[in-house]
Amino acid sequence: MPEISVLIPVYNRAAYIVAAVRSVLDQVDAPDFEVLIVDDGSTDDSLARVAALGDSRIRVLEAATNGGIASARNRGIAAARGRYVAFLDSDDVARPHRLAAQFAFLEARPDHAAVGAWIGWIDDDGKRLSRVKRKPRTYRMIAAERLFRSGIENSTAMARCGILRAYPHDETLVVGSDYDLWARVARDHPVASLPELLVDRRAHDKQATAENVARDRYFRCQIFAWQLDALGIDYSAADLNGHYRLRRLKKAGDRPDGAYLDWAADWLARLRAANRTRRVYPEPEFSGLLALFWAAACWYAEPGAAGLARLAGHPLARALPRGALQGWLHRAPLASRMAARLGR
Repeated sequence: MPEISVLIPVYNRAAYIVAAVRSVLDQVDAPDFEVLIVDDGSTDDSLARVAALGDSRIRVLEAATNGGIASARNRGIAAARGRYVAFLDSDDVARPHRLAAQFAFLEARPDHAAVGAWIGWIDDDGKRLSRVKRKPRTYRMIAAERLFRSGIENSTAMARCGILRAYPHDETLVVGSDYDLWARVARDHPVASLPELLVDRRAHDKQATAENVARDRYFRCQIFAWQLDALGIDYSAADLNGHYRLRRLKKAGDRPDGAYLDWAADWLARLRAANRTRRVYPEPEFSGLLALFWAAACWYAEPGAAGLARLAGHPLARALPRGALQGWLHRAPLASRMAARLGR
């Protein structure tokens, strides 16, 4: 039996699926693995291209109709033969030592449910771009961030198969089911990310459409909601939308007005107060993270001296040195790798 099942859901990805599968087949120093292709009702020749590879390590699960990414992943997890499941999107590629590095990490840390990694970007032709997405390394920071964003990049994740079967993807979430999954797992179990580039994501023009952003906001707000319920905090639809906006200020090129800053100051202070009572998120990491979001809101609203004055004038800013340090230790490449070696 294989040690690892590499799960690749596919729906009409004929242009990219062969590169994704080959990147797994060419892994270096990896234990025994299978490549589990979970077709989600493809109508192009994606599966024919996979079959042409002729590798006995490839196994295909076919579906007659398209059931969505969450359903495909659940079917793959149910059918996996490995002790571990590694996710890979059908248009991404794994770097050569991905499986070996993550397998070694989980074998050495039986208390950890899963491990991710940093992710790079490639263009349509597979050329590497300069963009890098760095996720926090340790379970405390990943757990602290889960109210705002996923601490694990799903296409880089390897997890214990038993854990994934106990935490199935929510198939009602058209998008964001991976964020919901890792928020629930990180609530209950240690998870981590390796400070290494182990997967490359393929960039697509369609990723940034207004329709996709609106859909993403709708479903992410549902995931925020169950976490806020656990905090015991009252909230409105406007609060959920404001919370979603906090995590997109840089990405959207947003410049919030004074009313939004007033809301953000009150909202972030309420989150901090509620967590001090309920202890849902680890401290002091959570307060440091809230301070960083407050600093970002002030900066994007009023760049320069006015923003700095607004930032410094609020009690949230007291945790900013801690937040800045923990962010640097987890995401600056050299600092993150040194901290990982020291076990911090």
